[in-house]
Amino acid sequence: MLLKTFGWSVAITVAGLVGGFFLGGASGLAIVAILIVLEVSLSFDNAVVNATILKRMNAFWQKIFLTVGILIAVFGMRLVFPLLIVCLTGGVGPMKAIDLAIKGGDQETPGTYAYMLHEAHPSIAAFGGSFLLMLFLNFVFEDHKVKWLKPIERPLAKIGKLDQLSVVVALLVLVLASQFLAEDAGTVVFSGVLGVMTYLLVGGLGDLFEQQGLAEHDAADDADEAEADSKESAENGKDGKELPGVGKAAGKAAFFLFMYLEVLDASFSFDGVIGAFAISQDIFIIAVGLGVGAMWIRSLTVYLVRQGTLDDYAYLEHGAMWAIGALATILFISIKHEVPEVITGLIGVGFIGAAFLASVRRNKRIAAEGGEVEHVHA
Repeated sequence: MLLKTFGWSVAITVAGLVGGFFLGGASGLAIVAILIVLEVSLSFDNAVVNATILKRMNAFWQKIFLTVGILIAVFGMRLVFPLLIVCLTGGVGPMKAIDLAIKGGDQETPGTYAYMLHEAHPSIAAFGGSFLLMLFLNFVFEDHKVKWLKPIERPLAKIGKLDQLSVVVALLVLVLASQFLAEDAGTVVFSGVLGVMTYLLVGGLGDLFEQQGLAEHDAADDADEAEADSKESAENGKDGKELPGVGKAAGKAAFFLFMYLEVLDASFSFDGVIGAFAISQDIFIIAVGLGVGAMWIRSLTVYLVRQGTLDDYAYLEHGAMWAIGALATILFISIKHEVPEVITGLIGVGFIGAAFLASVRRNKRIAAEGGEVEHVHA
């Protein structure tokens, strides 16, 4: 299982380190290694959240996520997206942006590629912060069967019964951030509203088509129940196990869930892409390092799905969501104040680590009481 899931990540890591050496010698190799660690530490919670969505998709779309999706993540988010941001915010054409990127230069020097990308950070942070805040709020405002931080999660679930409360809170936070943290309040509000709209649109379409697919599946079962039963018996034998892929999103539902995952990955990668320029100004070395890190995150996502880790450790998803809430907060704060990447990474790992240990204790307690640990969906 480990070799099958992480084999490509290991191979791409070796290729990435070789590429870093080819691009910048020993220092290039070292920078690529540092960027890989940076990306994995910043996006570890992303893997857990991605797994909660990926397990709703069928095997085909899971493969698409790991193949086509990684190309989008590496070339789209780590290479093309920064160029697009420089074009839009710096008022330069694509060829000029590419020329600036190749020339390099530090982010303290006006007119350089890194400087323009750094100047666009408030807009990027507002978009990513709003998107991730919506994700966090929709989770904590929902009444889950299993609760981790009960004194906090219980009252939040109660007030979460108010319709569209997450949108109201997210917009309120955005307005406050624009007034107290942003130099250009209008730009920050505009970017943040786009983040909220993107979350509602992509996530909503995914849920809509997923529900339609499930409804069609149920209708087909009701129309031909006898035939379905006979096929199930023939294919599954006498153990009655569920067919693989049944109830999994496919078609349009899986496509929009895939798009949702890509936007989610983008929101997580914003701070890493910009923070990488504090380590290197070579966009190709940055793309290699962050791209390899993104591959490890996606492999970890698939591993969590195949192992059923989220079901075995009930609080893990909760920890990831609280880490997302912390990351959204950090993104808003970073509109005005720089937050070291090490703090961002440690907070995410800290929440997930605490949730994992709490899950282990929960499982041991249930086993000691003579009960059976259920596979739960938070």
